[in-house]
Amino acid sequence: MDLTHRKVKKQIKITDGNAILPAGTQVRVLQTNHSFLFGCGAFDFIPHVMNESEETKIITDSWLDVFNYGTLPFYWGTFEPEEGKPHTEMLMKTAQYLKNRGVKVKGHPLCWHTVCADWLMKYDNSTIMNKQLDRIEREVVGFKGVIDMWDVINEVVIMPIFDKYDNAITRICKEKGRVGLIKEVFEKARECNPDAVLLLNDFNTSINYEILIDGCLNAGVPISAIGIQSHQHQGFWGEEKLYEVLERFSSFGLPIHFTENTLISGDIMPAHIVDLNDWQVDEWPSTPEGEARQSAEIEKMYRILFEHPLVEAITTWDYKDGAWLKAPSGFIRLDNSRKPSYEMLKKLIKEEWHTDITVETDADGFIQVDAFKGEYQISVNGKSINISLTDDEPITVAV
Repeated sequence: MDLTHRKVKKQIKITDGNAILPAGTQVRVLQTNHSFLFGCGAFDFIPHVMNESEETKIITDSWLDVFNYGTLPFYWGTFEPEEGKPHTEMLMKTAQYLKNRGVKVKGHPLCWHTVCADWLMKYDNSTIMNKQLDRIEREVVGFKGVIDMWDVINEVVIMPIFDKYDNAITRICKEKGRVGLIKEVFEKARECNPDAVLLLNDFNTSINYEILIDGCLNAGVPISAIGIQSHQHQGFWGEEKLYEVLERFSSFGLPIHFTENTLISGDIMPAHIVDLNDWQVDEWPSTPEGEARQSAEIEKMYRILFEHPLVEAITTWDYKDGAWLKAPSGFIRLDNSRKPSYEMLKKLIKEEWHTDITVETDADGFIQVDAFKGEYQISVNGKSINISLTDDEPITVAV
């Protein structure tokens, strides 16, 4: 694997505040966080923060031992089931809890036709649009500094032709067109937080999504990153499809986030199912054979994505089995025990793709560091300082 783009080669001059350290002084360089976003759905933190229990602590402690990036749910229909009474406090407390533990948080999503607020249906399209923009302003401004990354709009390829049930967002998308709606919601989000990372997100990886992205960019839509969903309940995409998808969406030159990844450790969903939500089962058990397969497939996928220079984030959608469609798609089982996929990924992130080295200063007080990009603790003579290592420029630090 060529991971040079994930690392820095850095000269660091170490001083004690007054003078450079003598040659041969031992300095420990310990990575405390990655620049790369190793993510997972963070929905389990909501019950933990609101009503901590022994079980929620087991779940969230193991989550925090691996991941540095979490997605929280802002589905309008559940976030604000009654107009004017959003669950802001609950999500704010949870987001702050994660941020205080070094986790970057993303809100998902600001606009979507599914899990939409039913009470919007009583309004005309113009009012719906205004309320959608107001909603974006409320969330993006209100959570600024705690959540500065958003899936702005979700699954737009299907949005205007979605016909499972009537909803307010499909109505305004039909009227304004895909690009027209995307442009309005993105511009509002950018206005409300000029420094936010704003994603367009979709499960459709066909040319239709490429055409949509191209149309958005030509219209000046301020897309920060392309979100690609990769729910693989019907089997692993495989290397060929992964490379093909990466090649096509890399043509835009934008960062790529794999936003919703699932690989299951049980029986594969039948291929004839078109909409994954149509597969309704009473139970969907994890199996030893499936867990071995899941671990191997996740490892292969992560290695391919981590090596690609445009990929900035990978989010596994379900942390615990049974979360969506009762699928065994998590890193931990229903009894909260850890699956092989958990141990494998922890080893990748905390060992293979991790820097913990002790180096000696040279005659000029410098250390030479070859390290994965991220946050570090530099320790010498019983003292420590925290720094970021994200580029190759030489720096001086006082410990």
